[in-house]
Amino acid sequence: MADVLPLVEARLRSALGEPDARAAVTFLGTDRIEVLRFQEGDIVRYATLGMSAQPMTDPTAVLADPVKGPRTELVLSVRAGLADTDKVLRPLAILAASPQVEGVVVAPGASLDVGEPLWPGAPFTSVLVAEPGGLVEDLELDEPLDPVRFLPLLPMTPNEAAWKRVHGAQALQERWLERGTDLRDPRRSTVALD
Repeated sequence: MADVLPLVEARLRSALGEPDARAAVTFLGTDRIEVLRFQEGDIVRYATLGMSAQPMTDPTAVLADPVKGPRTELVLSVRAGLADTDKVLRPLAILAASPQVEGVVVAPGASLDVGEPLWPGAPFTSVLVAEPGGLVEDLELDEPLDPVRFLPLLPMTPNEAAWKRVHGAQALQERWLERGTDLRDPRRSTVALD
């Protein structure tokens, strides 16, 4: 079985260009997770590399299938120069390791919380996992492997995360859209939720 990570990195490079920085984090009992940084104009994107090395497994499954199962990487886009967003590398690696550590399957509509600001002074401690396919196309792998999906992350304030738990991901995304919320602004405030 071919290693999928070189293919994943090639897909990221073809979609986002050459990374201008990369960092690696390894947590006890997990595979290494890298975070690549891509700069495009005033937007900086952080993409995980390593999460898709193994398929995610349903936590209720008796045995983990080493081949079948969803594979994902995470992509966060923010405006450059407004905050020290490079400190998001460790929180992103924590989120990318969560399927291995906690046995969760990360999918669109999910909330992921790191329990601390995503970067120094950030009003966000969690993210909403958005639908894939816009920025980086899915990477098809040889059968029987599932494709690698590149899931955008949308930072949420604690109030937005609480509102999302009650009303759902779709309702929160509609609220952001109605209010013209700049989801790439690393300093934005909570959207009006009344």
